Amino acid sequence: MLVLVAASCSGTLDVGKDIPHGTLPVDERNPVIIYNDSSIDNWMGEYAFLLANSGGPPVAGLVATASGYWHNVNDNATGWSKVLTAAQSSGLKNIPEMVITSTANPALVRPVDGQVDDTAPNNSAGASLIVNLSRELSLPWRPVVVLVGTQMTDVADAYLIDHSVVQRVVVVAALGSYAAPNGVMGAPNGELDPWADWIVAQRFQYVQVSAFYDQTVDVTTAELPDLPSNPLGVEMAAKQPNIFTITTAADQVSILAVALPAFVGAVQRAVPDTTAAFDSTQGPPLIPAANGNVWIVTQIAAPLAGATLWQMLLDRTIFGG
Repeated sequence: MLVLVAASCSGTLDVGKDIPHGTLPVDERNPVIIYNDSSIDNWMGEYAFLLANSGGPPVAGLVATASGYWHNVNDNATGWSKVLTAAQSSGLKNIPEMVITSTANPALVRPVDGQVDDTAPNNSAGASLIVNLSRELSLPWRPVVVLVGTQMTDVADAYLIDHSVVQRVVVVAALGSYAAPNGVMGAPNGELDPWADWIVAQRFQYVQVSAFYDQTVDVTTAELPDLPSNPLGVEMAAKQPNIFTITTAADQVSILAVALPAFVGAVQRAVPDTTAAFDSTQGPPLIPAANGNVWIVTQIAAPLAGATLWQMLLDRTIFGG
């Protein structure tokens, strides 16, 4: 069983009888909440909905936000709605009827005394969803996973609203980089709300996926005719020319790391260096610690992504066929 042990600076889960299937503290059995800005530059939503119908994590909720990269929350929510509707209309069953939660809040402000618990909350809709769904769905041995492809604002805000959320949530973020032996909570995404990074890294069990891949190879122009003849295939064909060539835009590394243990090639355990001076451009350094509350994914099996995607796309049984 995964049991939270309260600590002054963070929550850590102690693995007992319910052993995770890979090197991370969560796996394909944990329900997930997607928290992201735009859907149009990556395949995160498509992977998440397909995996939910192929033995992967069930999708429990979806939060669309604005960010320094994608400023219009309404456009972002509309994009996610298109992916969700296409998946549901294609016969994918394991996707609950859900209302996409829109949230657009300012970055959290570091208090003068630098104390996490003195931070003024945003009381955002996204944070409330994380708190409420985690209360509803988490089990002591199976927390809810928040998949982050944007800034950490609403995740940190969830803690400010309800400190006990760290007992029910593990955060898995496509974020930052790794410069051995330390993790860097910077671009992508980590530079957008550095104080939120500090809160999450100190208070949550946190997985930082800092290895990315060329997502343009997942669906090439030559492969467009091979996409399924259903609304999801049509949506993906329309989206394919807009997929970013920047490797760090591949937010789906977060869901892949949770759903496919073999996707995670190497992991560095760490803790946030709370002795470091606050840097307004990034979160705290993540320094090695054998039993730290942070897992940094430093290497991935990139070819497994596209291979898994096409295996799912060509499996008519998951589309009700």
